[in-house]
Amino acid sequence: MSERTGEHGAQPRVERHAFVVGVRPERREEYLELHRNVWPQVEQTLRDANVTNYSIFIFGDTLFAYYEYVGDDHAADMARIAEDPVSREWWTHTDPCQVRIAEERDPGALWQPIDEVWHLS
Repeated sequence: MSERTGEHGAQPRVERHAFVVGVRPERREEYLELHRNVWPQVEQTLRDANVTNYSIFIFGDTLFAYYEYVGDDHAADMARIAEDPVSREWWTHTDPCQVRIAEERDPGALWQPIDEVWHLS
């Protein structure tokens, strides 16, 4: 899901993004423990890349992520996160806990984007 709102001068421009992935049942507690203590540099890299209001929710063995993007070049900021060595190290711990569950819309990605159906602002 991605939606840009607002206009220059009126409100900050915000893109809403949501994704889904499975968590491996045998690694569920490991994943939850990692997120009880997210590395400060991982969080700072996200902030520096204009990511705000980032949340991950869990329902059974399904993870849902939501964040808002307030920058001007989402692709460039996401590439900057992907190049960050601390974030890459973080993913070596989190990725093995995850499994793709959705139809592949983003080739090679575990987390798959989901479409927004409705939004109340």
